[in-house]
Amino acid sequence: MNMLVEELPVPAIAEEVLNLSADNEDVLIEASEQFVNTPYVQALTERALTYLSVGYAVHFAGPAGTGKTTLALHVAAQLARPVMLLHGDDEFTGSDLVGRGSGYRKSRIVDNYIHSVLKMEEQMTTFWMDNRLTTACEEGYTLIYDEFNRSKAEANNTLLSVLAEGILNLPNRRQHSGGSYIQVHPQFRAIFTSNPEEYVGVHRTQDALMDRMITIDVGHHDQETEIQITRAKSGIDLEDAAAIVDLVRRARGDNGHRPTIRACIAIARVLMYHNAHARSGDPVYAWVCRDILGADVTGAVMTNVHDSFDASALRSVNLASAQRSTGVKEVVPESSRESIPVMRKKTAKVTKSRT
Repeated sequence: MNMLVEELPVPAIAEEVLNLSADNEDVLIEASEQFVNTPYVQALTERALTYLSVGYAVHFAGPAGTGKTTLALHVAAQLARPVMLLHGDDEFTGSDLVGRGSGYRKSRIVDNYIHSVLKMEEQMTTFWMDNRLTTACEEGYTLIYDEFNRSKAEANNTLLSVLAEGILNLPNRRQHSGGSYIQVHPQFRAIFTSNPEEYVGVHRTQDALMDRMITIDVGHHDQETEIQITRAKSGIDLEDAAAIVDLVRRARGDNGHRPTIRACIAIARVLMYHNAHARSGDPVYAWVCRDILGADVTGAVMTNVHDSFDASALRSVNLASAQRSTGVKEVVPESSRESIPVMRKKTAKVTKSRT
């Protein structure tokens, strides 16, 4: 099976540019010429911008390594508004989103105008400090809440009224300064990202919050996009990038989450550092694939970019893992054993001691 790869112009390569403002903690995101914008990415961007334009929050959901955060930054850059960045955390409470009383001022007046009378008066005032959600709602910024489901559901309850009624409730703010609620700015927009619930450290999100946003499922990129991203992030040539992506995609399989595009980038950067190539006879390529993919490619035929692994190569990648979990070895006919590339997973020896 041959994979035809035509020479494509290297598109913009890297990510959005972040300009940090030390005063307000907001981020100004500028659309970068280095961003990889293939038809697949452009379609996702246009869908998200459509929902944001009509007033809905957008939620990018998918496994790790699919570019959800980068896509959220790219979409926010198209809105041309300052951005507030939040990253989900298990220790978050509602006050970490909206604000809290922070610090105080103490004053003391001593009146001794009449020498026989001493009058003293003390006053203590607590200051309210807005946190990022409150600032974004007041100023009309774009909120990017990255991996929001790493925060507990009760911490995100304050978002319900923001996304539905356009009102941010601040019951504790009235005790310090200002009103107990604010009207959300008409230019306020919210973009969320999340990992699947089965991931470690992820909490289940309340249905009421999910009902207030539009969820766009983000899977692994198509092959063309992954090749372009690998080239962009490493500077490697087209032939090596295509060979690396082909190997990683076959190791991943149709329904697997790993290895991701990050593995492609890591392999490519190491090859560039050593001036090596994605060839079966290259020693650097051999050890970097063992370390990153857990695969032995020394016997794989990859001498030409137009040569691609056939189905038997993918079977050999996953064979060791299947044998460890089932204890059953696959029987390979004698006639086909020599044609199967050697791409074995690393295995660890376990020694049992008798008592």
